[in-house]
Amino acid sequence: MQDQLNHLSGRVTAGKMTRREFMGKAAALGVSAVVAGNLYTSAANAAEPVRGGTMKVGRGGGSSTDTLDPAIASSETPITNITTIGERLVEVSPTGNINPRIAESVEASADAKSWTFKIRKGVEFHNGKTVTAEDVLRTMERHANEDSQSGALGLLRGIESMKADGDNFIVNLDSANADLPYLLSDYHLVIQPDGGFDNPGDGVGAGAYQVEADEPGVRHLFKKFANYWDDSRGYADAVETIVLNDATARTAALQSGQVHMIDRVEPKIAKLLDRAPNLHVKNVSGRGHYVFIMHTDTGPFNNNELRLALKYAINREEMVDKILRGYGGIGNDMPINAAYPLFDDSIPQRMHDVAKAAEHYKKSGHDGSPIILRVADGAFPGAVDAAALFQQSAQAAGIPLEIKREPNDGYWSEVWNVQPFCASYWSGRPVQDQMYTTAYLSTSDWNDTRWKRESFDAQIIAARGELDVAKRKEMYSQMGRIIHDEGGLICPMFNDFVDAISDKVGGYEADPNNPMMNNGAQIKCWLKA
Repeated sequence: MQDQLNHLSGRVTAGKMTRREFMGKAAALGVSAVVAGNLYTSAANAAEPVRGGTMKVGRGGGSSTDTLDPAIASSETPITNITTIGERLVEVSPTGNINPRIAESVEASADAKSWTFKIRKGVEFHNGKTVTAEDVLRTMERHANEDSQSGALGLLRGIESMKADGDNFIVNLDSANADLPYLLSDYHLVIQPDGGFDNPGDGVGAGAYQVEADEPGVRHLFKKFANYWDDSRGYADAVETIVLNDATARTAALQSGQVHMIDRVEPKIAKLLDRAPNLHVKNVSGRGHYVFIMHTDTGPFNNNELRLALKYAINREEMVDKILRGYGGIGNDMPINAAYPLFDDSIPQRMHDVAKAAEHYKKSGHDGSPIILRVADGAFPGAVDAAALFQQSAQAAGIPLEIKREPNDGYWSEVWNVQPFCASYWSGRPVQDQMYTTAYLSTSDWNDTRWKRESFDAQIIAARGELDVAKRKEMYSQMGRIIHDEGGLICPMFNDFVDAISDKVGGYEADPNNPMMNNGAQIKCWLKA
């Protein structure tokens, strides 16, 4: 019986069992309520934050070309790094609410066109300088600069004017936008001294940790910033991010104790890994999606008949079954799913249809030459296998799909958003406006399908200014249908975020915004004593 009680206590400590569940199972073992209550309290107390140690994180999406410039972060490792060293104005909570960070409060005018962010006092950068509203202003100015190459550039284009006024950062919009705080929560918008104009990649932020060693593509070491303002974060003395792009190497590092947590657990091994001693798999569904993207302005993908042929050729059900293994669901060739509050579930689900794929392929007039799809292991978990399934189903429709396997290193700088047809992923965004603005606005640097239509841009802008919820939902529905029918996105599946942690890690909380607790597990979790 003691072994069973130890197992139950371990599940409480790991956050896998409520008090009611524990008491019920303990009672079934013949344990009195008083003894069971004491056991539960001891186990629960073991989950209290502990300070000290070095938190080691194994992450994919790292490259020798990575920098610490928040503007150009585009994959897991650099995003993790800037989250470790930086702070944003606000962030989105796991429940979808706006939590203040550098801004201690947010107020909007009645028409949602003017916003005031009151800057928190006493927050320091790693260089000892106090964070001011002027630093916030300069940060936003840098990301709004057309030459910045910032992934947040498109999000800031609706701003008419900005200013620093004492402790306040004030934004005036050219049209109403009730979602502005969500846009400014974007992970690129880490506040830097003087906006980072002098040296954006120097790693100086206002986050829980400061840079100790920066070896792109290998490892990144951070030590606790002594004057960090938030006692509820930064429990470890140091954080080390180890770049492990290979899924097998990542899993082995966790199993051997080289790291305490990993992301991108492959669905095909997730259940087996969760049964391993002292390890726990953590998954959460959300807005993340695994995709194949086509540049709509580049031949042969500038032909919508060919795009439709490829969309009908992919077997979504097979891919969800064989690639996700229950850790996700079917996609519908648009970036929005039921995790968004204004989702329209009446949009017809596109199904695998060999006859329609062949019909559209014939209508496209394609010359029969190989259609090159570029893919890498690091594009998303199971990406190479997913591409192989796509190739097989396309062949059944007479479509000559050819797979070109690319190296992981440099994939996000040399293939994604560069080559006209490749595998990719999106973690999604908290609101539809942010997703469409980031990836489908003509002027966005991250418009990775090269979807450029003035009429669609106008719809994005009109929807963000529509305060009537029913009307706004209909506008987003129209946008979703257009991308579904005419866009360059092939979205076969929406993925769960699947992480795994050692039982030495405390404080892990599922977060649907991004993997690894919105890429912040290393600063929000602790190592148990």
